[in-house]
Amino acid sequence: METVIKTTGLSKVYRDTAVPVHALKDVSLEFGRGEFTAVVGPSGSGKTTFLNVIGGLDKPTEGHVHIDGTDIATMREGRLFDFRLRHIGFVFQAYNLIPVLTALENVSFIMLLQKRPKKEMQARAMEMLEEVGLGEKMNVRPAQLSGGQQQRVAVARALASRPDFVLADEPTANLDTESAFNLLDIMARLNREENITLIFSTHDRRVIERARRVITLVDGAVDKDESYA
Repeated sequence: METVIKTTGLSKVYRDTAVPVHALKDVSLEFGRGEFTAVVGPSGSGKTTFLNVIGGLDKPTEGHVHIDGTDIATMREGRLFDFRLRHIGFVFQAYNLIPVLTALENVSFIMLLQKRPKKEMQARAMEMLEEVGLGEKMNVRPAQLSGGQQQRVAVARALASRPDFVLADEPTANLDTESAFNLLDIMARLNREENITLIFSTHDRRVIERARRVITLVDGAVDKDESYA
């Protein structure tokens, strides 16, 4: 399987507290294209920090993060912003939709920043809204959508630009059971059909049961790395 992400000796220490916090400790992992992985562990185990570091939202204290062979840990901020824009999709627990934009405009937003042609951008955004079952909500703003619908818009936005991989930080935490199952069905299907690598940080058993690989972090270090058929 083609390797999309490779971390080597990844460590993260937060020193802005009375006692330094070692959030990640010597994490070395590889992720192949098309994987569906859950990163699990107790609160404070380093799950969100790990996603933030491999997503280029935070810098490691030590170690390397290679995305398709490019080490993003050493990139300057301007180049890193552009790299994230073109290679990485994000789905956050809090949705992070832009309130004044419609569902279609929110899904188009990353492609707008990428300066895609308008017709291509709108066609792809509409395609993704249809994929997540919200084509009829294209002109509706986030405040008029349920939590589950907002998270589906966020998933459509993350996938619309065809990133190399998508990082999802506790995406089902604020959803009821039906909405969570609907979201996971959509992401699993798009993972298969578009071969996009999905990496979740989660406590949610519903996510863990869908994943084909489960990595357990304890105190910032890899405790288990289990793969399933």
